[in-house]
Amino acid sequence: MIHSLFLINNAGDLFLEKHWKSVISRSVCDYFFEAREKAVEPDNVPPVIRTPHHYLINIYREKIFFVSVIQTEVPPLFVIEFLHRVAETFQDYFGECSESTIKDNVVIVYELLEEMLDNGFPLATESNILKELIRPPTILRSMVNTITGSSNVGETLPTGQLSTIPWRRAGVKYTNNEAYFDVVEEIDAILDKSGTTVFAEIQGVIDACVKLSGMPDLTLSFMNPRLLDDVSFHPCVRYKRWESERVISFVPPDGNFQLMSYHISAQNLVAIPVYVKQNISFFETGSSGRLDITVGPKQTMGKTVEGLVVTVHMPKVVLSANLNATQGTYNYDPVTKILVWDIGKLNPQKLPNLKGSLSLQSGAPKPEENPSLNIDLKIQQLAISGLKVNRLDMYGEKYKPFKGVKYVTKAGKFQVRT
Repeated sequence: MIHSLFLINNAGDLFLEKHWKSVISRSVCDYFFEAREKAVEPDNVPPVIRTPHHYLINIYREKIFFVSVIQTEVPPLFVIEFLHRVAETFQDYFGECSESTIKDNVVIVYELLEEMLDNGFPLATESNILKELIRPPTILRSMVNTITGSSNVGETLPTGQLSTIPWRRAGVKYTNNEAYFDVVEEIDAILDKSGTTVFAEIQGVIDACVKLSGMPDLTLSFMNPRLLDDVSFHPCVRYKRWESERVISFVPPDGNFQLMSYHISAQNLVAIPVYVKQNISFFETGSSGRLDITVGPKQTMGKTVEGLVVTVHMPKVVLSANLNATQGTYNYDPVTKILVWDIGKLNPQKLPNLKGSLSLQSGAPKPEENPSLNIDLKIQQLAISGLKVNRLDMYGEKYKPFKGVKYVTKAGKFQVRT
C-alpha cells in the first residue's frame, strides 16, 4: 500500500517526509520534479507518475504537493482520497494547511500520520476519533507539555472506534445547538472568441458544520434534487434512502465535514455568470500590439459578482504593457509574462474596461496564437446550478437547533479563448 509520504512546497523544497514500511530515498522525487517542470501550472501535474520501481500519486493543496510512494498496484483514487483526508485533518487541527503551520506543529503532524496509516493501510481517518487519540494543540496545552514533558496523545481509546457510528463520538453536549450548511459550486468553462460556450460543467460540494448534542438523526431535502446526476457522499449518509426518495438522511459527525460532492455536466443547466468582450492583436509591422478587454454580468440572477480577476498568459515576445483600466488595478510581470487585472466588485451600470498597447521584442516574429484569458470570480448567496435546500428535519432529540444555509459560486477553470 502506501510506503512513504513527501510534502513539497511550490519552490520544490521537500520539507517533510514520513515512511511507514521501509525508508525510500528522496531521489525518487526526481521523477516528480521532472513532471512538475513540464507542467506550466501546479494543477496540471499528472496525479499518477510511473517510475521504474514505484508509482508516485500526488495531490496539490494549499500550495503544497502531497506525494505518496506506492510499490504495488492500488486503485489511485483510493490513495488520492486518503491524501485529501490528510490535508483536511491538518486544516481541522491547525486552522490552516500551510508549510509554516506544519513545521510549527511537526510533532503532532507525525503523531497524526502514525495513527492515520498502519503499516501502509488507512486506519483512523475520522476527525472525532483522531481528536480523542491526539488532542488538538492549544497554547495552554503546549505550555503544560513543555513543562511536564507529556505529549498530546490521549490516555484512553476513543469511544467511536468500536461504535456502529465511528464518525461520531458519544456523549456530545453543546450549550448552543446549531447546524450550518455551505453549498459551494465551482464553474469549469471554456468560451470561444464569440462568447459561445464550448464546454461547461459544475463541481459542487456541501460543507457542514454541525454542533448538536446527543445522537441526532438529520434529514436534508432539496427543492430540485433531480439536478444532481453524479453524487458522492460522506459515509454517514444512508444511500438507500437517497436512491428511493432523493433525501439525505444521516447521523452527522461532530464538527466540520463535507456532507457530499456532486457534478453537473449538462451544459443547458450551467449558467455562465459573466461575458467577456476582448480583442488582442499583434501587428505584422512594428513591435507592438493592442489589447481591449471588457467584462460584464450575464446570468447572475440579480446577485453581485465579486473578487473578479482576469489573468492573461502573454507570449514570450511581449516585453511590457501600457494599459488603462477604468476599474481596479492591473500588473504585468515581464519575467513570467503574466498580466493580472484585479477588478474587484463588478458594477453593471459601468462595465470595467482595460485597453492599451503592448510592446514586443524588436525583430521577433509575430506570435502565432493569441493568449487565452482566465477568469476568477465569486458570487455570494447563489448556487449557479439553481440547487436549493428545502428543509432540514431532526429526529431523536427534543431540543430545537439553529439552522442555516449559505450559497457560494466560484470560478474553477474558467477560460475565454481569443
